[in-house]
Amino acid sequence: MQFVQAFSHHNAQEQWRNRELDEWLTDVFELPDLDVGPRCTTAIRDHVKTELAKEGWAYDVRIDQGFDLTVFGMKDDLAFHLQTGNISRAAYDLLKLQHLFHAKRIEAAALAVPTKLAANRIGSNVANYERIMAELQLFSRVITVPIFLIGFE
Repeated sequence: MQFVQAFSHHNAQEQWRNRELDEWLTDVFELPDLDVGPRCTTAIRDHVKTELAKEGWAYDVRIDQGFDLTVFGMKDDLAFHLQTGNISRAAYDLLKLQHLFHAKRIEAAALAVPTKLAANRIGSNVANYERIMAELQLFSRVITVPIFLIGFE
């Protein structure tokens, strides 16, 4: 697995850079021994969870006490989410991040997804960087939370 590209929605990369976490986040996706392909998602999720835990991130954090809805990780005023599943889940992930921002629980977020090439290797209809980047631009007045979009393969 390797980091390939990033997109800064509403200047999110600057938020991560100000906390000296932008390079750390992209480095999380540098693991040459992990092949992105069929049945790799558990290994990816376990690796990312381990890297977040090493840095003191809480994971599987509820976005609201009244609901069983979670984001992959939170630390201070940042949220992180990883999506390696169906593209329909990505819109839901964006809503959860937007909710945390609107509720003033976070100042910025990151969403990591495979590139289109990697998503096709994983399976069919998997969330991918190119599509989410285009949709963030389309919905830039709706999704106002600063999101650092990470593409890996």
